Amino acid sequence: MDAIQVQGVSKSYGAQQVLTGIDLAVPAGTVFGLLGPNGAGKTTLVRILATLVRPDAGRASVVGHDVVTSAFEVRQKISLTGQYAAVDELQTGRENLVMVGRLRRLGRSAARRRAVSLLERFDLAEAGGKLVKTYSGGMRRRLDLAMSLVTEPPVIFLDEPTTGLDPRSRQQMWSFVRELASGGSTIFLTTQYLEEADQLADRIMLIDHGVAVAEGTADSLKVRVGGERVSLTFASASSVALAVADLDPVASTATSVTVATSGTAAEVRELLDRMDKIGAPVDKVAIHRPTLDDVFFALTGGGPR
Repeated sequence: MDAIQVQGVSKSYGAQQVLTGIDLAVPAGTVFGLLGPNGAGKTTLVRILATLVRPDAGRASVVGHDVVTSAFEVRQKISLTGQYAAVDELQTGRENLVMVGRLRRLGRSAARRRAVSLLERFDLAEAGGKLVKTYSGGMRRRLDLAMSLVTEPPVIFLDEPTTGLDPRSRQQMWSFVRELASGGSTIFLTTQYLEEADQLADRIMLIDHGVAVAEGTADSLKVRVGGERVSLTFASASSVALAVADLDPVASTATSVTVATSGTAAEVRELLDRMDKIGAPVDKVAIHRPTLDDVFFALTGGGPR
């Protein structure tokens, strides 16, 4: 069953076309990554799915509810963590969580129990009694995510959730996302961090200037921009010249030559023997596999953060 369905969704603001005919489907219990440069339309699509913005054309549904005609029902099934932590700095972490619980119509005791549980789950138990204005950026981000999970919604939208976090806090956030997915939640993740999408997403859509340019698993997208490559480093310019003349390199520098390869040990050994025979002994060998960085640069007009 698909938790999210989008068919032909378009959106413009005045003369600026932000989204153009987006189609996608997100199976329940999976992590879907929406990847693209600044201004690609990622946040606009999230706002449409979260019922904050109406599409100009097309339709979208979340857990079977249309985002336009059944907006109230959609809001009961989702949580949204935006690019900036939406927390009250003048309250403690526990008070923030209890407040959200009460707003979502939990009883006082139930709201307090849920707050304690989430503080422990997000490693904030010791800080729960402290004012949020004393929290680090990573702690605020974790609290923000905890607040969005007070009522355990089946669909969670994370709009660039690790922006501005240090590497350790980012790794912690990734761990929480994996935990949510393993528990059956559907995660819709937007990000500019290529490694983040590679690590977390079951499927990825790449959009640029509001147009979907590619969709698939991380591995299938990498295959689209080419297979593996082997880089041979030589001790002299004359060896490089011999290698370039003998091979069909995809790239070369003053000290190295790069050729396409299947990546097998037999092929690499054959390549090294071939270089020895022509009098161009190899100093170093490095095998490069395509990354989402390669996909990003090959298929979009922008660059990652």
